[in-house]
Amino acid sequence: MAKVKYVRVSTDDQNTARQEINNNDFSKIYIDKESGAIKFAERKEAKKLIADIDKGNINEIHISSVDRLGRNIIDILTMIEYFNQRQIKLFVENIGMFSLLDENIPNPSFKMIVSVLGNVAEMERHNMLERQKQGIYLAKAKGTYKGRLYGTKLTDDQLLVKYKSVAKELRNGESLRRAAKIGQCSLGTAQKIQRILSK
Repeated sequence: MAKVKYVRVSTDDQNTARQEINNNDFSKIYIDKESGAIKFAERKEAKKLIADIDKGNINEIHISSVDRLGRNIIDILTMIEYFNQRQIKLFVENIGMFSLLDENIPNPSFKMIVSVLGNVAEMERHNMLERQKQGIYLAKAKGTYKGRLYGTKLTDDQLLVKYKSVAKELRNGESLRRAAKIGQCSLGTAQKIQRILSK
């Protein structure tokens, strides 16, 4: 049975060093470069982590903060419940607390604190998207908004959020053409999403 660590950053250009300062304490590190909006169980490295749990290879997981699991409170609590059912101890470093007490009894204080932090993470994401919408609305009202400037580039995170339905279809093994049709985007955009998912 192993103690492992799960690390997540939203984009390729983000540094994971802050989350990996204690790497030597773990037998394995799983690093995802995915948006927190993507469900934990749908991320490339998280899938490998879950597979290792199902094989009985892991008994303890460390994460730097609860939002590494996700930005949606339902997704966060679902994964914690999954770990609890399999008697996997989850340790959240920035609150210094385990999800399970001795004899694998769920820690009530942990659940309460994580619920609050999970709601904060979800609220932050919602506020960010709202600010973005308001900025676009004001720019349109002033007549200064002309869409994305030529030559500018959406980050991987922004693409996955904007074309969530495309990513979902591709993860389900659907063709690029079907994904593009359902997501109402070009074939080229669907190909970009596919490249991001395959990283």
